[in-house]
Amino acid sequence: MIRIASLILILLAGPLAAQDLTLPAGARQISDRTSPLDSYDLPTGPFADGSLPVRQIEGRVERLTWRVQSGSSTTLQLLAPLREQIVAQGYEVLFECEARSCGGFDFRFGTEVVPTPDMYVAIQDYRFLSATRGDDVLSLLVSRNPPSGYIQMIRVTPGSAEAPPPLVIEETVNQAGGLTSALEQNGHVILDDLHFRTGEITLGDGPFASLTEIADYLTANPGTRLALVGHTDDTGALDANISVSTGRAQAVRARLIEAHGVAADRLEARGIGYLAPLTSNASPEGRELNRRVEAVLLVN
Repeated sequence: MIRIASLILILLAGPLAAQDLTLPAGARQISDRTSPLDSYDLPTGPFADGSLPVRQIEGRVERLTWRVQSGSSTTLQLLAPLREQIVAQGYEVLFECEARSCGGFDFRFGTEVVPTPDMYVAIQDYRFLSATRGDDVLSLLVSRNPPSGYIQMIRVTPGSAEAPPPLVIEETVNQAGGLTSALEQNGHVILDDLHFRTGEITLGDGPFASLTEIADYLTANPGTRLALVGHTDDTGALDANISVSTGRAQAVRARLIEAHGVAADRLEARGIGYLAPLTSNASPEGRELNRRVEAVLLVN
């Protein structure tokens, strides 16, 4: 059986009530920026006439982001199940929009977004929702940069700097979705939790959940091999970038062999520098996304 993880987010809103928000299968929490006392400008309408209407809320502010393997899913397909869940839990949708009706560029840069690489927003491909339940407010922002999707949730509990009941994240086993499901469906997947020092080829200490999943997948599927392919942004000469991307792919291969017991003959490592970008290198966000290592499925 292929082990595929999904995350279930449990938001406890009071001593007698709990709400369960189930994220897409394979979601990985990227960041948690929680302030015990802060303010948040909750958008209440689209950007128009040179301004963005907001309601400023003070209290405990939780800023959370996730990355998912979205495949061919649209932003609406990412948002709709989350919207249904918060409505079922008693939230009233205050405002909802897609990129163009939100105000495009102006809305994107007029509202609060967790900095990259923890959150990515494509100017023409995002959706936003704000909702209230009593004094509590939350917003959801989703976007895509295929094959990845991004989810941001900001929740404010006003009136007190004391922590509400804790946010609990549980890992479960699911039969569909996740990193290895995306690998089978698309033939390749980004190993998006890996960390390298800037300009270096040494892989961080980890542990990295993506490598554990890859090793488990190879164990469960003995007729498969993988090519690990390194990618860079377009800073510098091509030869230098190919060297760096190859070195990083080789470092990932070595970690799978040495730490996870994968047979060496089931893994290849290559680097192609900046020749296959995910997006434009014209912005820091784009360059960050283009620096990556992918696993490519090879079936004997």
